[in-house]
Amino acid sequence: MFKISVCLSKDVYKLVELQDVIRIPPRMFGRPLKEVALEILKEEFEGRVIQGIGMVVTVLDVDVSEYGYLTWGDGAPYHDVRFKALVYSAVNNEIVEGEVVLVENIGLTVRLGPVDGFVHKSQIYPSKNITYDRENGVVLIQDEKGTRTIRKGDIVRARVVGIAYDEQKGQLKIRLTMRQPYLGKLEFIKELIEKSKTQQAGEKSG
Repeated sequence: MFKISVCLSKDVYKLVELQDVIRIPPRMFGRPLKEVALEILKEEFEGRVIQGIGMVVTVLDVDVSEYGYLTWGDGAPYHDVRFKALVYSAVNNEIVEGEVVLVENIGLTVRLGPVDGFVHKSQIYPSKNITYDRENGVVLIQDEKGTRTIRKGDIVRARVVGIAYDEQKGQLKIRLTMRQPYLGKLEFIKELIEKSKTQQAGEKSG
């Protein structure tokens, strides 16, 4: 089993240092040990979801023990490795931005770098008057300003409200909400900011 020993974090991306044991098949004998170890680790870990850590985006570097050991009935040596990996790891209540890649009756799928997040239709907007236009593939929102739309390709800002790891399927499931102020489609947020500035200017002049 591998274990995490070091973690350097920047936003949702983390640089982690992991320890594991790899099996080097005989067909790879004769090649530089580090090159072989890096190839094996990339194949095994990139795109993999690890409980409590996140999704491995890429393996960056590896230190591999020169001394391997054999097990009964297996001609391949096993080597201890320590390697660095860049992982995507969402955090509850974190604010994220992404592109809407799918609009459905049940909600929106938002691309967040290497993974997707999901916004249920009840979490799209503070207004409850939300409908799905299947013909045009857009969400229609009715509020005091009229009809607003969210469609594929729009950039939205959301807050993470749930994270689930499925290691067997290699999935990192992220639930999002856009109901709070200054969340949602970026155009909506800009409108809210301009409205706030206008109100503040009016209060100062008064």
